[in-house]
Amino acid sequence: MASLVFVTGGVVSSLGKGLSAAALAAILESFRQPALILVTIPLALIGTTWALALAGESFTIFVIMGIVMMVGIVVNNAILIVHQSLNHIRDEGLAPREAIREAVRNRMRPIFMSVSTSTLGMLPLVLFPGAGSELYRGLGSVVVGGLVVSTLFTLFLVPALFSLTLDLRAALARTFAGATDDTA
Repeated sequence: MASLVFVTGGVVSSLGKGLSAAALAAILESFRQPALILVTIPLALIGTTWALALAGESFTIFVIMGIVMMVGIVVNNAILIVHQSLNHIRDEGLAPREAIREAVRNRMRPIFMSVSTSTLGMLPLVLFPGAGSELYRGLGSVVVGGLVVSTLFTLFLVPALFSLTLDLRAALARTFAGATDDTA
């Protein structure tokens, strides 16, 4: 039974990531940024695993619902940083690193607001016993754990990886531009 849950979860997870990547690629008009954004999902799952272990909860349908909820918020936070960075580069002509710094500075408050409201909203499910609380404790645990861990990754890792991808893209453009200039 447990292996069926993991196989089913893997199929659903893969399908969800594929659909998310396709939607993000259409919105951002690129395949690099969606890959960068989707990196946050496995990192958030580290937090959900820790939270489930810490709470002593098992993998249930409510935990799966909590993971789906948490993934939506995590992906949205990464989208905020990447999209705002691209807007700063395109609209204001900022250098990539400055655009990323400005995007993190501008979007940190909305990210903390969404994470704190979701986390504080789920804490009663995790902390307070009551009728039916054992059903929802896993849901609250994965949302709280996943959001706390992923927020740290989103605010530090996503900007760093985005900066690296932009630097790599610029280096490749210079290399190929230099190669075509040498042959002419």
